[in-house]
Amino acid sequence: MQKYILIIIKIILTLAFAAASFFKLSGQEMMITVFENIGIGQWFRFVTGVIELGAVLLIWAPGRQFFGAAVLVCTMIGAVLVHLLLIGGSPLPAVLLGALAGWITYTYRDQSPVS
Repeated sequence: MQKYILIIIKIILTLAFAAASFFKLSGQEMMITVFENIGIGQWFRFVTGVIELGAVLLIWAPGRQFFGAAVLVCTMIGAVLVHLLLIGGSPLPAVLLGALAGWITYTYRDQSPVS
């Protein structure tokens, strides 16, 4: 049963982050505005989109799931902080996605170099 739950969580994360990455990398107006409000520059939108896409690919790569999920957790920690400290809005989606990525990180903890 846990195997199927894990697959469902990976599918949810894949859909969410692949879509977010697409919106960032294709220059959707909403993403441009969000990253303008962050104040670092649009280059950060591209970096974030590439990181999200790479992490999604890693959560499906045998032996690399821990690393992909850990990157997503770190990305969502950053997203929560950005919502709370810079742009406002609800950090709840980032918290939920981060928690799902955290579950994958925990599940594949044996892949961690610090085990």
